[in-house]
Amino acid sequence: MEHHMKLITSLGLLVLSVGFVGPCFGHTFYVGGKDGWVLHPHENYNHWAERSRFQVNDTLVFKYKKGSDSVLVVNEEGYQKCNKTNPKQTLDDGKSVFKFTRSGPFFFISGHDDKCENGEKLIIVVLAVRNRKQVEHSDSAPPTPPPTKTPALAPSTMVQGIDKPTINAPAPATNSAVTSTVFGGSVDLILGLGFVLGLVWF
Repeated sequence: MEHHMKLITSLGLLVLSVGFVGPCFGHTFYVGGKDGWVLHPHENYNHWAERSRFQVNDTLVFKYKKGSDSVLVVNEEGYQKCNKTNPKQTLDDGKSVFKFTRSGPFFFISGHDDKCENGEKLIIVVLAVRNRKQVEHSDSAPPTPPPTKTPALAPSTMVQGIDKPTINAPAPATNSAVTSTVFGGSVDLILGLGFVLGLVWF
């Protein structure tokens, strides 16, 4: 029993730790894809960056041949002028990893020869962290559903005597034309029989 309680406690702590640490993990992006960090990639680095969304805790990986290139993290002026003299950070191990710890723009240039001047440079804009309270507030009030219309009742569902329209059916025909037709036929039949009987009698 005691062993089971310890196991349950350990699993509970593991779940809690994953819940707290999980959101801190980010995505890993390989700069230049298969080309890596080179002078003439198949796709311009900034075009490559425009197709992705970068967030805090995401990681960039620069792959290149160690000793033949490097990555310098610089400011905007250093990026524009390819100034390699005073970088914020220098990466030169052949597989350089850089993690975003804040939102905003980041500037990377090659620190080898004239590669930066020939286009080996990159700008990354990291998206700002959304305010969790604003998200919760916006999600707390779901949109009001549109009012539903009451379907019109079909004539077959109307209550008889209240909603059903009154139909005035014509009264049976009892005029003199009908009466005369009926009796006229009877008189003709009697006269015909009398004529036949008279012929037989005489």
